[in-house]
Amino acid sequence: MHAQILPPAAVVRVSRGTFDPARFAEVRAMSEATSRYLIPAISKLPGLISYQVGTSPAGSTVHISVWESEEHASQMSRLKEMIVDARQAAESVGVEFTPIEHYPFDWRI
Repeated sequence: MHAQILPPAAVVRVSRGTFDPARFAEVRAMSEATSRYLIPAISKLPGLISYQVGTSPAGSTVHISVWESEEHASQMSRLKEMIVDARQAAESVGVEFTPIEHYPFDWRI
């Protein structure tokens, strides 16, 4: 496996949420439903390198994305489909969010 060459200013954006594990099926269905409008909206943003979403039966969900710069990652905090539509959908099934973090890379494989 070879590491992808990233721009020097690249950052990882991590958004995490927690929920009652008894609601896993609801949260997973919500995640799949919101992907129908989030994927096209996020894909149009400049500076996106990758975007991954996962939901754990243990009661947590995570969105991890890699961006060319902090400025590019910050676009997500203004994306209506994310901050209004998807957030409301997630909260309606009991997801509570932790503060979003941006991390510059220290190292990677």
